[in-house]
Amino acid sequence: MDRKTMSVPILAARDLTKTYGKGPDRFDALKGVSLEVQRGESVAIVGKSGSGKSTLMHLLALLDTPGTGQIHVDGTEANDLSTRRLNALRNSLFGFVFQQFFLNPASSVLENVALPLKIAGVGPRERRRRALEVLEQLQLADKAKNKAANLSGGQKQRVVIARALVNNPQVLFADEPTGNLDTATGRIVEDILFDLNRKDGITLITVTHDHELAQRFERRIFIRDGLLINTDEEHAA
Repeated sequence: MDRKTMSVPILAARDLTKTYGKGPDRFDALKGVSLEVQRGESVAIVGKSGSGKSTLMHLLALLDTPGTGQIHVDGTEANDLSTRRLNALRNSLFGFVFQQFFLNPASSVLENVALPLKIAGVGPRERRRRALEVLEQLQLADKAKNKAANLSGGQKQRVVIARALVNNPQVLFADEPTGNLDTATGRIVEDILFDLNRKDGITLITVTHDHELAQRFERRIFIRDGLLINTDEEHAA
């Protein structure tokens, strides 16, 4: 079945709001945002700093809760889940790639990549096997024993992608994934992400202010002052 005609989106948001602070310090980060993301899409959420784009991604990724509104993940309403079930859903379906690498510099590449599996209670032998498998996929197997602190920026970002993939996620969230990289290295990282989308069918949702990067996505969603200003659904052939 064509993924564009599938009835249940992998993510659906209805009238999301999010406010920080009170009184004169109140800031309305989101003011009623609704959108759907179909399984296997590549979607860029585009906006300037302070537009609400990262807040929106954090809500969609179940890393934060909205003030009002609903989020459905593959047909399941997140608001109805206990904290334990919510965490399990997030850990089983989502992977995360951030501009800051959030690697433990004193741990090996293998240990950093295997961390989500350790948190999930996977045994040491299986953790090692799956971590090595994804490192091989990203051409990093030869760095498995290296300390994360000794890697280049591009290598660190590939390790972050490997860590995001080790749980076989259906959705990969990336927040300014090339923001700390030079142009050439950033392009390599972009290509890896788009290959995962095209070849493996992983849904790719990226937050960026980079319009050149956004043009590579199937769909662009523009946000300003906490509101969607329009969406661009020019799909690649």
